[in-house]
Amino acid sequence: MLTISNLTVFYGAIQALDSISLEVNQGEIVTMIGANGAGKSTTIRSISGLVRPRSGEIIFEGKPIQELPAHEIVKIGIGQSPEGRRVFANMTVRENLELGAYTRLQKKVEVSSDIEKMFTLFPRLKERERQSAGTLSGGEQQMLAIGRALMTRPRLLLLDEPSLGLAPFLVQSIFQIIRDINRQGVTVLLVEQNANQALRIANRGYVLETGNVVLAESAENLLKNDDVRKAYLGE
Repeated sequence: MLTISNLTVFYGAIQALDSISLEVNQGEIVTMIGANGAGKSTTIRSISGLVRPRSGEIIFEGKPIQELPAHEIVKIGIGQSPEGRRVFANMTVRENLELGAYTRLQKKVEVSSDIEKMFTLFPRLKERERQSAGTLSGGEQQMLAIGRALMTRPRLLLLDEPSLGLAPFLVQSIFQIIRDINRQGVTVLLVEQNANQALRIANRGYVLETGNVVLAESAENLLKNDDVRKAYLGE
């Protein structure tokens, strides 16, 4: 579904990605793990068109997308839930979800139906439907950010640190939701500091260090890898 080849990204004079390559097959959950500054979020932002690569290629369903603007990338089937949630704090929960469907707001019946699906997936959001997003708890805001991304009807969902800052019991809930989304047919590329949880739900994983892919293995093998266990699993 997604192939990244020799992707290089700079922020000014600072190199964030150094010719990385990875792929995501349809139906998978693939996770990227690594320390802060390894290039995980830059990879996600490059796929979604928020960062322009200096060189390399991003192919989605057989077509290059690295030159497309971000809103066109949304239209072709890639949705993103960003790090830090980035909900629109002064807008209601419902309005945030509606904005997720901004490329097809003219299809009012379809959008309303999708909002109800989000309320089924996230019952807490239904309870907060008319509440300002800025007044939600961290876990509720994360649910809203994921729901807003799903309102784009993505075939590929990019999740950037979905468990960051959440209480342990909410972390479990978020990872179960990611599993459920995947079972409903959405392919997932996941960036996550909680490497242990991420690898337990993923099919495959990539380990990034200072802008380079240093390991690419099945999630099961990465969980067993002594170096990964010491560096990222706290063992």
